[in-house]
Amino acid sequence: MLKLGVNIDHVATLREARYRGREFGEPDPVVAAKICQAAGAHGITAHLREDRRHIQDRDVWKLREAARRLNLEMANTPGIVSIALKLKPDIVCVVPERRLEVTTEGGLDVAASEKALTETRLKMNDADIEVSLFIAPDERQIQASARVGSQFIELHTGAFAEEFSKPAAGHRSPAIEKELQRLIAGAEQAHALGLRVNAGHGLNYGNLSLLHRVPHLVELNIGHSIVSRAVSVGLETAVKEMLALMKDYRG
Repeated sequence: MLKLGVNIDHVATLREARYRGREFGEPDPVVAAKICQAAGAHGITAHLREDRRHIQDRDVWKLREAARRLNLEMANTPGIVSIALKLKPDIVCVVPERRLEVTTEGGLDVAASEKALTETRLKMNDADIEVSLFIAPDERQIQASARVGSQFIELHTGAFAEEFSKPAAGHRSPAIEKELQRLIAGAEQAHALGLRVNAGHGLNYGNLSLLHRVPHLVELNIGHSIVSRAVSVGLETAVKEMLALMKDYRG
């Protein structure tokens, strides 16, 4: 079964737009997490950024209690690593982080940071926390991820999503097919190296069906599309609609 991890960062983004710097506010990401799980989501994903632009420290501690499986997205920095080791999420996903980006842009350069990432991976595993690395479907980065010893990689699907969103792209666009083939090859390579494979970034109700061609996927992490859809139909329905699109995946 292909699992769904709902990223609730943008619930916090909406709250911070009005209540930034306060100890209260709405909507509450923890309430959102509970709704997502009740609707069938298998886990909750939240990114505690260094600049705290959306998810706050108090959120992750409450989410640790509420989430049946918590995936903490994080930069590989001493302060965030320290919080993760105390928080003990089920899994951490190490991502690149840049202050001026709107959302995470591109994948982690694992090959350039093997030593530092291996040190963090060992610390997390010693604390019974699984580790995923958010990377582009690139042969060199996948090989480096295996050397680091991470349990998972998360394939960055942003390039695929961008091609799909272009006007009149169509399901048979050569550019879309090229990005799909990169994802397929990346998933196959990772699986052969003993890595489990997640995917995420830019996935939505329109492009998800094409992702069924990518083998060996364990979990999709989807946030913005679900939160956006929830404005129209409610969060419970938005999650159920996404799960319905995932149910026929055969891997």
